[in-house]
Amino acid sequence: MKKQLGFYVDAKRCIGCFACAMACKNQYHQASGVVWREVYPLKEEIYPHHERAFYSLSCNHCEHAACMEVCPASAYTKRERDGVVVHHQEKCIGCANCVRSCPYGAPRFNPVTERAEKCSLCWQRLDAGLEPACVKSCPTNALRLIDLATFNEPNALQFPPGYPRMPRLNPSTRFRQAELPKIIKPEDME
Repeated sequence: MKKQLGFYVDAKRCIGCFACAMACKNQYHQASGVVWREVYPLKEEIYPHHERAFYSLSCNHCEHAACMEVCPASAYTKRERDGVVVHHQEKCIGCANCVRSCPYGAPRFNPVTERAEKCSLCWQRLDAGLEPACVKSCPTNALRLIDLATFNEPNALQFPPGYPRMPRLNPSTRFRQAELPKIIKPEDME
């Protein structure tokens, strides 16, 4: 397999602090209401302890990206060297086909520029030898940059419960599910 960068979302470690989302916002200064990374609490049907498990989500940099397939202006490209799906906003015509076509909601329409935009996996930072801003900011190491060509986490899931299952797109995000908390009895603490 050739190099394909993606995100590893460790729901067991994530504390829902929003540092990743804020780092993205601080790096790119998106317009009000436009966000490229969001932190979602898992629904109680998936994880029974309300507001204790989260998924930090942005663009999946899919192998067969829907945004790229439907763009009439060729405003999306996939980098050969690392699989990052880049949106070239200067080519965007604002048709929002990508916004409507992505089942993960990654492309967002910017009402100020009247064009689509999305997570770039901080390709400029990658090219400078740095981690993406969201990954760098995570205080618990719950969000990591991975290369699927070498990633070897036996319990990682591509489609965890509650996440849209789109195998044809082959999204590059992988997950570690949240685990139920262990009950510690007073006698266990002695």
